[in-house]
Amino acid sequence: MTAEETNEQTVSEEMTEETVEDLTTREIIQKMIDKFHRRMAKDEKARAEVEPIEKTFNVDLGEESYHMRLKNAQIVEFEEGLLDKADILLKTTPEHLRQLVEGTLRPMRAYVTKKITVKGKIEDILHLKKFF
Repeated sequence: MTAEETNEQTVSEEMTEETVEDLTTREIIQKMIDKFHRRMAKDEKARAEVEPIEKTFNVDLGEESYHMRLKNAQIVEFEEGLLDKADILLKTTPEHLRQLVEGTLRPMRAYVTKKITVKGKIEDILHLKKFF
């Protein structure tokens, strides 16, 4: 198993400890943010790599949308609605996001089958992959 697969499995295992189906989409995203914050608190190397990065993210789920800002290795804003010019746009459906978190839909398969689209500079997108 590759390091990426191990990380994906860990995310899924952590999220399914509390059944994902019982959570709203906002709660699922918040749990992912909380996991990111725990990682930044524990992993000094990762925190040092992320700390100088300031990015904005839009998450467009069709019927609902959110935005967040990454600053000083923390998500300092997580609110409803989309920003006019975010650095990264993640577009999917609530169901596909739920499947990604549960581990029943693999990220690469979701991207290739267009169940998820990600727009932004390639280096920003690669950073996003490492964070979560």
